Amino acid sequence: MTHGGQVESGFDECLFAELVAQAQAAAPMDVGALVDRCARELGLERVVPYVADVQQRHLVPLTDHAGAALEIDASTAGWAYRTLSLRVEESRGGDPDEAVLTAWLPLLDGVERIGVLAVHTMSLDARGLRRCRVLSSLLALLISSKRTHSDSFARHTRTEPMRLGAEMLRTLLPPRTIGDARVVSTGVLEPAYELGGDAFDHALGRSHLHAAIFDSVGHDLSAGLTTAVALAGCRNARRTGSGLAGLAETIDQALAQWLPEQFCTGIIARLDLATGVLSWCNCGHPPPLLIREQRVVAGAMEGRPQPPMGLPARLARTGQGRAVAELRLRPGDRVLFYTDGVTEARRGDGSLFGLEQFTDYIIRATAAGEPAPETLRRLIHEILDQRNELRDDATMLLLEWTRAEPRP
Repeated sequence: MTHGGQVESGFDECLFAELVAQAQAAAPMDVGALVDRCARELGLERVVPYVADVQQRHLVPLTDHAGAALEIDASTAGWAYRTLSLRVEESRGGDPDEAVLTAWLPLLDGVERIGVLAVHTMSLDARGLRRCRVLSSLLALLISSKRTHSDSFARHTRTEPMRLGAEMLRTLLPPRTIGDARVVSTGVLEPAYELGGDAFDHALGRSHLHAAIFDSVGHDLSAGLTTAVALAGCRNARRTGSGLAGLAETIDQALAQWLPEQFCTGIIARLDLATGVLSWCNCGHPPPLLIREQRVVAGAMEGRPQPPMGLPARLARTGQGRAVAELRLRPGDRVLFYTDGVTEARRGDGSLFGLEQFTDYIIRATAAGEPAPETLRRLIHEILDQRNELRDDATMLLLEWTRAEPRP
C-alpha cells in the first residue's frame, strides 16, 4: 500500500507539472486567468500577484477586481517585499466567527524583487505553505519571462506617461538587481519618467561581475541616444572579450564616429568573484565610494583624471591610454557608483543635498543590515521626498561582495 505522504507528493508533482505547462503556453494577458486556475487547483480561496511600480512605491495587482495598489512603505505586503520574508495575517470575513488568512510571499527572480503574492485561504498548514512557495516561484518565473512580450506589464507598473528618451533608455536597461550567493549588484534611476542621459549596466558571469554607469551631457533625446550608443558599445566589446580599457576605447570611437558632438562620463568595472579584486576605468566621472565596516573609506577609489568617453582626440593629447585602477575588496564591502545628479539635488531652501548627507545615509543603512536593493530604494526616496528637486538625472549602482566562494 502506498504511503499517504507519497500519494500527496505524487499529486503535487503532477499538479505543478500541469501548471508549469499551462504557464509556458499562457499569453502575457492571460496571467490573471492562470492565477485564478492555480488557486482553484490548489484549493485556495484566492491568489493575487502584485508587481512593484517603476519607482518601487506601490505594489500593483495584476489580476482584475483585486482592489487598489498597496504602499510598499505602509502595508504588510510592502513589509514582505522590503524584507524578502513571509508574512501571514488574519482578518474576519462576512462571518465574524470565520477567520481568513492572507499569506504574503515575495516574488523573486533570483535576487531581483518583482513584487509579492497574496494567498487568501481559510487554513494554512505546512503542506499548503509549501504549495504557496512553489506557486510564488512559478509565478515569478512566468512574470519574468512574459513581461517583455506585451505592454500590459509596463502599463501596470506606471503611474504617469513616460517621455520618449526615458522609454528608450529603460528598454535597454538590464534587470534592476542581479547576483548570487557571492555578490549582488543593484541600481536605481530617477526621475523615473523623464530620464535624460543616465543609465547603468551589469552582467554576471561564472567568475566575474561586470558593471557600468553612464551620464551623458544634456537632458534631451540626444543625451539618451549618446547613452544608448555607450551601452551598446560597452556590451559589444565586453562580449568579444575586451578588457576594461578596450571597452572604454570602443565607446570613445563609437561616439566620435556617430555622435561627434556628444560625450558622456562613466565608469566601467569588473569584479573578480574569487579574489574580490575590483578593476575599474573612470572616464571623467565622480569616483565611487568604498563602504567598509560601516564607514566610507576616504579616497579609496580616487584615480588619475581622465576625459569623458567620446573625446578620443583629447585623450590622445595626454599621450596616455585609458587607465585601469585596482582594489582588493574584503567580504562585506559595498561599492557605490553614482551620478552627480544625486549629490546636486536641491532642497526646497535651495541648498544642496550634498555628498556628506548622501554618504551618511548609506552608512546608516549598512549598519542597519538592510539588503542592498532596499538601501538604494529608500535612499532615492529620501532624496525625492524631502522637498528635494532633481536638476539632473540621479542614478546609483551598488555592488556588495559577500564572500569568495559560493556555498555548496
